[in-house]
Amino acid sequence: MIVAALTLLSIGAADLLRRFSAHRPLRLTLLIILAVVVVAIGACSDALIPALIAVALAALWMRTMPLDATGPASFWPAIVLGALAAATTALMPARAMPGLIGEVWHLPSPEGEIRFDVAVLAVGVMLFVSESANLVVRAALDREGTWRPADQGGALRGGQLRQPQQAATGFQGGRLIGPLERALVVVLTLATAYPLLAAMLAAKGIVRFPEISKDGETGARAEYFLVGSLVSWVVALGAAFLLWWAVRV
Repeated sequence: MIVAALTLLSIGAADLLRRFSAHRPLRLTLLIILAVVVVAIGACSDALIPALIAVALAALWMRTMPLDATGPASFWPAIVLGALAAATTALMPARAMPGLIGEVWHLPSPEGEIRFDVAVLAVGVMLFVSESANLVVRAALDREGTWRPADQGGALRGGQLRQPQQAATGFQGGRLIGPLERALVVVLTLATAYPLLAAMLAAKGIVRFPEISKDGETGARAEYFLVGSLVSWVVALGAAFLLWWAVRV
């Protein structure tokens, strides 16, 4: 489990740093600091080898999953990562005494003591569903040649010409809505609040209906909405299942 936890933590934090660090030297410095922190956590929790594996996998992820979703590997790195996280979580339960950290670790909850490995996995999952999941969604859209608005004017991405986006007016919340939606899906799923989850997903479709109805005969916006939403929900539900499994193994 600690392999999956540190890997998701490394990838999720690295993607956030890549997104919000505009200057390349600063970004590189922050990524190096992140790698050092992850290795330090691994060393202090008797998981140095898993930490080194996590850093290596995060570097490979950044190489194959660029921010503009034009990488040659498409969304296959996400599939491999999901399989790896599921396998290591299922085959490697949370440890009772994770090194030096285990001697001072104490995190109670209504369901009992939360182990260190589970806590790290929860942080990693929430980081991954923020920015990293956006990369997976964009890669899936480009892989299928689905129309999506370009950031600035028409752009050729994934071999398909994207339609020009209208001039930005007001708050552009698309990049914020996706992470918040996935975080809510994870929380509501773990809380077994399925009626609220269904209502939230239905409300998204209702809000988007006026925009989708303008498609005419092309269906491009509907395809964009369906592919993007379904991939986003699958990532969030997979993350919730991973945490659910981790708590019970």
